[in-house]
Order: sequence, then structure tokens, then C-alpha cells
Amino acid sequence: MLRKIPHGLYICGVKDGEELNGFTMSWLMQSSFKPPLVVNCVKQDSGSHAMIKKSGVFAISFLDSEQKDLAAKFFKPKRRVGNKFEDVEFYEGAVTGCPIIADSLGYVECKLVSTVEEGDHTVFVGEVIGSGVHREGNQLLLETTGWQYGG
Repeated sequence: MLRKIPHGLYICGVKDGEELNGFTMSWLMQSSFKPPLVVNCVKQDSGSHAMIKKSGVFAISFLDSEQKDLAAKFFKPKRRVGNKFEDVEFYEGAVTGCPIIADSLGYVECKLVSTVEEGDHTVFVGEVIGSGVHREGNQLLLETTGWQYGG
């Protein structure tokens, strides 16, 4: 039944010094209005996990329903594929400096305010400190891709 929980697909951009990375994520939710908080669950053995812990910031780009190939590109670990942003148009967020996908529906930039490390993922609670809308469109959903992540 855990695979029946609906999820969007996003690219989480991270930065540590001059190093940039991004990964496809699906475990995201808003958890507070005041202050605006989101919960971002990240696999503990990933390089991006370590970057978030060290830098204390991340950005989430919301993907359009036609961006399945982009989501697939960011599933692969940086240590295996190298620079995932090499042929992707992005810019660094004004507040966090984290990479944001230029052709996404929009984004939120977050500063880390809390963590819960249980199981194989860490729950990163981020306060939204910047955001914007790039364009209108339908969000890419995990269930429409035929992929499964969870359970």
C-alpha cells in the first residue's frame, strides 16, 4: 500500500562551496504555513545528503508532466555519471545559490531548520526562504511514469 501514496517528481538542487549537484526526489510535502516549511526526505548514502547536511540549504524545482526524461537523468548518482547539469539549463538561486532548473514549473529555496535521521532516509525540514513560478503546467507525478519508489 505504501506504493499507492501519490507523489510528485522534483529535482532537488544542492550546493556545497563551488560544487553543485541535483537529484530526482519524490518524498516532499509542506508541513507548516507560518513559517512556510517543507519536508524533504533524502537517502542517507547519497552525496547530496552529505551536501545538504554541510551547507544547510537546498532548492526544489517542480517538474512539468512532459519532463520524465529530465527526471530520469537526475536519478543516476553523480559519482557514476558526472555533471548532471552539463546539458541542462539552470541558474543558481538568488538566496541559496543552489541550482534551479530554468524550464521547471517553479521552485522553492530552503534553509535547513531540522533533521530526523531514522531508517535509510533523513527527513530534512526546510524553511522556504525564496520561491518563484516560471510557467503554468501540470506537475509530473510518479504514478504517471510507470516507475515505483517506495514500499
